[in-house]
Amino acid sequence: MTPEVLRDQRKVMIVDDDDDAREIFGLGLTEGAGWSVVYASSGLEALEVFQRERPDVVLMDVMMPGIDGFTTMTRLRALPTGTDVPVIFITAGAGPDEHRRVRELGAHGVIDKPLDPWALAGHVRRLLAGGRGGVR
Repeated sequence: MTPEVLRDQRKVMIVDDDDDAREIFGLGLTEGAGWSVVYASSGLEALEVFQRERPDVVLMDVMMPGIDGFTTMTRLRALPTGTDVPVIFITAGAGPDEHRRVRELGAHGVIDKPLDPWALAGHVRRLLAGGRGGVR
């Protein structure tokens, strides 16, 4: 493999309480982009999986039972290995308050549902390339 290919092999953690969403997003990232994917179905599970798997990027739903995505991100940032990992929120119909909160938390952006799973990797790449400025 060329070094260029190796640079874009990411491990992505998808955090969403919707089984179908996790499966569809994962399919788009694994088959569409060749990235490896780990999954969590809740904020608490995400914190456990994060420490074990150490993903390169976290894609997180905002609204989940238990602790929401915002609280999960705050707790993730408190972990020794969680300070620099990019977090991108995936949510249905994010309003101005959600976008403001995403910016305040220092997330890399928001991707609105529904979305084309085959285009997901492109969305993630663009948000990461733009840094935290990718937040709308």
